[in-house]
Amino acid sequence: MDAFYASAEQAAKPSLRGKPVVVGGLGPRGVVATASYEARRFGVHSAMPMAQARRLAPNAAYLVPRFTLYRTVSEQVMELLGRLSPLVEPLSLDEAFVDLEAGGTADDTASAMEIGEQLRGAIEAVTGLSASVGLAGSKMLAKIASEEAKPDGILLIEPGTERALLAPMSVRILPGVGPATADHLRRAGMTTVNDLAEAGEAELVRLLGKAHGSSLHRMASGYDDRPVVAERDAKSVSVEDTFDTDLHDRVRVRTEVERLADRCVQRLRGAGRSGRTVVLKVRRYDFSTLTRSETLRGPTDDPAVVREAAGRLLEAVDTTGGVRLLGVGVTGLADFTQEDLFAQAAGERTAAEAPAAAGPDADAAADAGGARDEEPAQESPEQLAARRWPAGHDVRHDTYGHGWVQGSGVGRVTVRFEEPESAPGRVRTFRIDDPELRPADPLPLVRNPVDYSSWPARLPKSRSGAVSAGAESRP
Repeated sequence: MDAFYASAEQAAKPSLRGKPVVVGGLGPRGVVATASYEARRFGVHSAMPMAQARRLAPNAAYLVPRFTLYRTVSEQVMELLGRLSPLVEPLSLDEAFVDLEAGGTADDTASAMEIGEQLRGAIEAVTGLSASVGLAGSKMLAKIASEEAKPDGILLIEPGTERALLAPMSVRILPGVGPATADHLRRAGMTTVNDLAEAGEAELVRLLGKAHGSSLHRMASGYDDRPVVAERDAKSVSVEDTFDTDLHDRVRVRTEVERLADRCVQRLRGAGRSGRTVVLKVRRYDFSTLTRSETLRGPTDDPAVVREAAGRLLEAVDTTGGVRLLGVGVTGLADFTQEDLFAQAAGERTAAEAPAAAGPDADAAADAGGARDEEPAQESPEQLAARRWPAGHDVRHDTYGHGWVQGSGVGRVTVRFEEPESAPGRVRTFRIDDPELRPADPLPLVRNPVDYSSWPARLPKSRSGAVSAGAESRP
């Protein structure tokens, strides 16, 4: 998908079409997730600090991600891809490989191009968004083709032309070559794919080791035999937050950990999974990052169990000086839960509550042991408003209907009232506690999408080929 998050926001908000849009974290430490092509003309790109993006494109629209919408669109796209082949390998919400041979979808380059064009049309008709498609005989080349086709294009790499196509490209185009490896190769005088191919396997093995060197030499020569794997089973589920200012209050840190644990369990249950190892991640004021884990007796999806395990892990972490990031994750995933863990959680809660009924010494114990029952540090009205009314998120007003938040501050929230298929709407401002205004779910990007339930109608016999429909590379 092309500039997926930003394109989805433009499709949902008529007033933003054709204008620079940046999606990501909006706090002082926020990072750009996706920038529209209009914003990229100013130099804004993914993984850039949001503060730098604002300096480059001060007049762009800056929005908080709406993952509920993005997941809905992703499911629509993946369903279309599943009609082409039983072998679909999702890489992210907006990118996947499809094995056309397994689906019997194309038997030569002409039919491969035809099905690629049909796919692009189907995606646009169902979601209202554009996609770029790359077709080739391997995953690596299909991925490269989709990148070269952007935006809103299609490219097929003809069999036999792979080596010539790759030769002048940067070594960074190859899978497994990140900044560190690229710098190592540059110091050895290798900056293009052709340099790698001509260096020979023995030299790359000497520089990078047996496995990496051999793999890189094969790819530099145009060979990639990695199969399309339909089941990319998640190994973990996690959530994390970076805070605008360091958290110093221990009770506030504990509250945030419990909130993250609940969000993690929601995501875990949404995937129909459970897990047995709880992981806590803490990044401190000096950027040092600590991880702690606890393995339970069996897999669970009980929020109380995960909260309490994360809380125990936090007790062993020194947060003196402040915390800038917290994360909670669950690993060791399974498709079932261990029922006695519910009793475990209840027992631990009973034990934790016991001092409260133990008599006069209970208050002294609480004073000595920490402020578990104290009120956490209060957020400012501005922080509360930003949390309740995130920029770009959906709202509904009893009088004016559906809209989205343009911004909030000084006790007010500004809303533009428009829908995906309406004209650009009017802007109105309300008190942040206006009883007629409330958060809402995203509207479909296409109110009456074309029915592709029987697509593709006829599938010719296939001999070879792989297709990649995908997005820009993510860091």
